[in-house]
Amino acid sequence: MLKLRRVRTAATAVAVAALLAALAACGSGGPDTDEPAAGPRTLKLWHYESADGAMGKAWAEAVKEFEATHPGVKVAFEEKAFEQIRQSAGMILNSDQAPDVMEYNKGNATAGLLSKQGLLTDLSDEAAKRGWDKLLSPSLQTTAKYDDRGVMGGDRWFGVPDYAEYVMVYYNKDAFKKKGVKVPTTFDEFTAAMDEFVEAGTTPLAVGGAEYPAQQILYQLALSKAQRPWVDAFQLYKGKVDFRGPELKYAAETFADWVRKGYIGKDSAGVKAEDMGQSFIAGKYPMVVTGSWWFGRFATDIKDFEWGTFLWPGNTMHAGSSGNIWVVPANARNKDLAYDFIDITMKKDVQNLLGNAGGIPVAADPAAITDARSKELIENFTELSGADGLAFYPDWPAPGYYDVLVSGVQNLINGTKKPDQVLDELAGPYQENLADLGD
Repeated sequence: MLKLRRVRTAATAVAVAALLAALAACGSGGPDTDEPAAGPRTLKLWHYESADGAMGKAWAEAVKEFEATHPGVKVAFEEKAFEQIRQSAGMILNSDQAPDVMEYNKGNATAGLLSKQGLLTDLSDEAAKRGWDKLLSPSLQTTAKYDDRGVMGGDRWFGVPDYAEYVMVYYNKDAFKKKGVKVPTTFDEFTAAMDEFVEAGTTPLAVGGAEYPAQQILYQLALSKAQRPWVDAFQLYKGKVDFRGPELKYAAETFADWVRKGYIGKDSAGVKAEDMGQSFIAGKYPMVVTGSWWFGRFATDIKDFEWGTFLWPGNTMHAGSSGNIWVVPANARNKDLAYDFIDITMKKDVQNLLGNAGGIPVAADPAAITDARSKELIENFTELSGADGLAFYPDWPAPGYYDVLVSGVQNLINGTKKPDQVLDELAGPYQENLADLGD
């Protein structure tokens, strides 16, 4: 287990306590069993997708189908913030207030850690019985299955993804046209495009340094120098990682250089992901590097300009994977209902809706995806997946690594630490976790 010497702030402690108190009003959880609870039944569902996003729309339809096919059963849906679940999941799931099914982040540091701690239900039998193991390709199953150490790619199912995702560059077509900037197809063209915007007095990239977006830029830069063996070493511990090697050293130095050049705003260290996305929607920045989970939101909310996407130029490896996964807590009261709900999210009608709303379905009918922009999104993912180009996400290798990376990129943005110092800070917790795993 990763040993991080971090002090939880009073604000975080208060927030977690308040969340637990609020949950107590929802009724107590049940025993660690798959047996149905007696009396009137309610499926307690948590996820953190917005109502107007692709997954939010698809899962709202799944709730309708679930209630229609389960007379007398109601779904009690509670929308949670990503950070809220990330910070308090272990505490909540280890209590009697656990939901029946919830969306959770995949990877060693999150779902892997909870599986290792015994907080998640082993879904292997359900995956075989319901055919989830046939619907999902081997690459998508990697993030659903974990070994006894909590490392992904193992032999037991602890989650089920019903969508996929990857990181790309979204761009404002009107801004590009106004400045006479062409859409880049090489890395040199990418930096040249950013230079043109800087010369015109515009910061090219909307960046959220307080959460995941900035660290994904750092990772994309590392991946520009990486191939599959490096990714497998970093993510799956199939080899040793040199934090002063060409991949991460280039990433940290280039990221710092991008701040100096004005590609990344020096005021972005405290910006959250939501505010970053809203600034792009408002047309304040010509580009934003983020995931396909924003696609449906942009399609709905951007009204004042034309926009498009392109893959990070020059990379053969890209941040991406299956989407977040449905997990069933070990303390869930209604596990049988949770399995039924997950199954509905995998059905063709829900998957087709997800695809047409701007998501990347894992089991849709390709002919049913009629939206042109959504087709392009899905085709790009198919290209990456088919070329073994999905490299997961930088915070996955070790528990607590998300916060380590946030701090690291914030130091690069603020200029408070040099790249080599940041790399040393990234190396320490990673190597501690490696030692704890016995590798």
